[in-house]
Amino acid sequence: MTTLRPILLVEDSAADIELTLVALKRAGSTREIVVVRDGVEALDYIFSEAGYAGRSPGPPAVILLDLKLPKINGLEVLERIKRDPIHRDIPIVMLTSSRQTSDITRSYRSGVNSYVVKPVDFAAFAQAIREIASYWTSINESLPPVTQ
Repeated sequence: MTTLRPILLVEDSAADIELTLVALKRAGSTREIVVVRDGVEALDYIFSEAGYAGRSPGPPAVILLDLKLPKINGLEVLERIKRDPIHRDIPIVMLTSSRQTSDITRSYRSGVNSYVVKPVDFAAFAQAIREIASYWTSINESLPPVTQ
């Protein structure tokens, strides 16, 4: 039996966390959703450090990464993950409110797999989350995780 890898949600807005969790639940997702609220905590989770040192091994199925985060911003988190040979193949979706060309360009040049601007309307937001989750966890055929 294959264990479903979790979705890692890296988001500091309580409202956006709640909306994302509701949208995933309504979409019928049975995956564990791991929520971290800043860039440091995201990196701790990915690299199994600090409070995540004892977590179950393996990468998440996909990372939904906000751009504007406390402590370390989303671009820096993205760059750290994509530089690491063990973790660079984890799919990362930048899920943000920024439409700035510089943010989009830097994200893609740093290796993001997708850049999605958060819709303001809840129905549109929920639909976007459903489509992202469906694509990255069901439709897309990902690489097997690299063992450390």
